[in-house]
Amino acid sequence: MDEKQSTFTVTDRRKFTLEGELRDEAGEQPEEAKPAPAASDKVVTMPAPAAPEPEPLDEAIEEAGVPQFSAQETAEQDAAYQQSSREIDHMLREANPGLGASAVVSFEHIIQSFYVSAMIALGAGTEPGQKPQIDILGARQSIDMLALLQEKTKGNLTPKEDATLQNVLFELRMMFLEITNAIAQQAQRPADGKKK
Repeated sequence: MDEKQSTFTVTDRRKFTLEGELRDEAGEQPEEAKPAPAASDKVVTMPAPAAPEPEPLDEAIEEAGVPQFSAQETAEQDAAYQQSSREIDHMLREANPGLGASAVVSFEHIIQSFYVSAMIALGAGTEPGQKPQIDILGARQSIDMLALLQEKTKGNLTPKEDATLQNVLFELRMMFLEITNAIAQQAQRPADGKKK
């Protein structure tokens, strides 16, 4: 019986390398064709490692045509941003000699930003004598974002940062409950003030 040796070609079609870098599609060449093993050779077949399932966000980004940047591009962009920031600071100090250095952004600033946003949505900052404008959904979204921030940073915060985040969340949640309870009570009252 005449055995014919067949060949096969292996082509790696994954979009990313094991290091997470985008593959250079132009530089990809299929591996050299290898003869198939003879029938007398022992062949052990190992399953190929399964490619990781793409994350829904990755798929959405790809479908939307959002460019994905390499580590080098990101580093270059960050360096340009830092240089531009230094130039702006320098121009501001020249125009205002008494102006001190810019404050370094900290985790507390992030917490404070969400806190202020939630407080305004809950009606804080309303001028005296005016009816508060309450955006209950906006407040809830800010509170939920702080809760997500707390969950995602668990174990990575300093004790002061952790305590600040817990206190802010407690205060905002209590205000949210007070307002939603007041809204619910007002909704249960008769519309024209008559008693049932």
